[in-house]
Amino acid sequence: MDRIRVLVAGVGGRMGRLVAETVRAAPDLLLVGGVDPAYAGADLGEKVLGQRSGMRVDGDVSSAITRCSPQVMVDFTAPDAVMGNLRGAIARKVACVVGTTGLEEGALEELARLCTEQATPAIVAPNFSVGACLMMRFAAEAATRFEYAQITEFHHAGKKDAPSGTALATAERMSAARAADMQAPQPERLALEGVMGGQVGGIGVHAARMDGVVADQRVVLGGPGETLTIEHRTTSRECFMPGVLLAVRHVFEQEGLVLGLGKLLV
Repeated sequence: MDRIRVLVAGVGGRMGRLVAETVRAAPDLLLVGGVDPAYAGADLGEKVLGQRSGMRVDGDVSSAITRCSPQVMVDFTAPDAVMGNLRGAIARKVACVVGTTGLEEGALEELARLCTEQATPAIVAPNFSVGACLMMRFAAEAATRFEYAQITEFHHAGKKDAPSGTALATAERMSAARAADMQAPQPERLALEGVMGGQVGGIGVHAARMDGVVADQRVVLGGPGETLTIEHRTTSRECFMPGVLLAVRHVFEQEGLVLGLGKLLV
């Protein structure tokens, strides 16, 4: 059986490095290249994997696709780079697995249109952790039984967007599961602006950034005389790799744009 040829965009970043290492170790996948302007021209193995590989890091997606002919591109880059990468890949009929969050408004609609026009699938997931995906599923179910809810997410200090894509996706799924917005009481006086966080369908959403954290999220639902807490903690970025591999292996079975891993976890 031929191995799936994989290109990693953002290969010099923390997630990109781990994806490259994971793909290289998978017997059914073949790492064929990486994209990162900061490492353009360097040996991918020497700069990213710790040993010389003979593979060159490209500075842009188009050059990488021309040179190494990938079947799937995994993108863990930045909000200002991801759509350019995806346009270039999908135009060349390279399937995409996307973990970059903070996409601009309208980006998903454009991506869905491109996937349909080029008959090329893409999976965009705010979180590739199986545990986080289950957390979102459980929170959506619980939202039908409670009238109050708050989401608090914690990420490392270098995360560029807030709130996280996972927190927004969780709130949206919880809201969609209900017939009406949740109750969102407002104090008569706020001593600190922004202390109540943002809201999605009456669900409070709060973001914290600090060293010592990878990616954690807590959903607290309240009702008469009780609360329910659904919490996911990440101790290592390794927890995202099973989901990335799942998406890479099954992206060709999808049609158009798929949001989240839920469809793959049934």
